[in-house]
Amino acid sequence: MNRKKKSWSELSSRQRRVIIAMFSVQSILAVSAWADLARRDRASVNGSKTKWAAIIAINFVGPIAYFRRGRIQSK
Repeated sequence: MNRKKKSWSELSSRQRRVIIAMFSVQSILAVSAWADLARRDRASVNGSKTKWAAIIAINFVGPIAYFRRGRIQSK
C-alpha cells in the first residue's frame, strides 16, 4: 500500500475543517495544561514539572494524562 501524502490544496473543504478543529482542540488542551502546570507549586504536581511539561507536548494524550494523573488534587 503506497499512499501519496496529500498537500493542503488537495484536501477537501471538509477535511481541512476537521484538521483545523483537531489542531485547535489539541492546542487549547496543551496551553491549558501548561498554564495550569506553571501556576502550580511543585508539591501539588505528581512528579517532576519538567517531565510533565514535556509529556504535555504529546498530541492529545499528554495534556489529558497531565489533567488525569499529573496533578495532586487537594481534598
